[in-house]
Amino acid sequence: MPNIAVILKNEISRLSRKEVLKELQPLRKAVTTYRREIAALKRTIASLERRSKQIAKQTSSTNTQPVADETPTRFVAKGLVSLRKRLGLSAADLAKLLGVSMQSIYNWEHKKASPRKEQVTSIVALRSIGKKEVRERLDALSSLRRKTKNVPRKGHR
Repeated sequence: MPNIAVILKNEISRLSRKEVLKELQPLRKAVTTYRREIAALKRTIASLERRSKQIAKQTSSTNTQPVADETPTRFVAKGLVSLRKRLGLSAADLAKLLGVSMQSIYNWEHKKASPRKEQVTSIVALRSIGKKEVRERLDALSSLRRKTKNVPRKGHR
């Protein structure tokens, strides 16, 4: 004959399992709902990221096209040589005008290097001036350099 304690223990276990299942049922439904919502949010995020990439590609492709007012400038070594000869400049004088070294001019003319955008802009600006203005600019630069050389430095007499 079974002991009353064993019977009581089994009944308590059965009732507690039943109560726990009652409490877990709404939690399971909530977890299922949350998982569905998370999956839907992930799909939304993925589609938004794809759309964002498409928009970025479209804007970057439109930004690379030159503006109507802006004409793209190319650097051609032969063009620099002919400009220098047309203006009657030595490589050293051209270097002074552009604010670069003589070695840079040599490298550009021999296609060993190419100038930066700012320097190309300066070269383009030189195309529109004549020999007289070039000489005036060189004289102004030389007089400026002479003035700065004669100014004593701080701490020197």
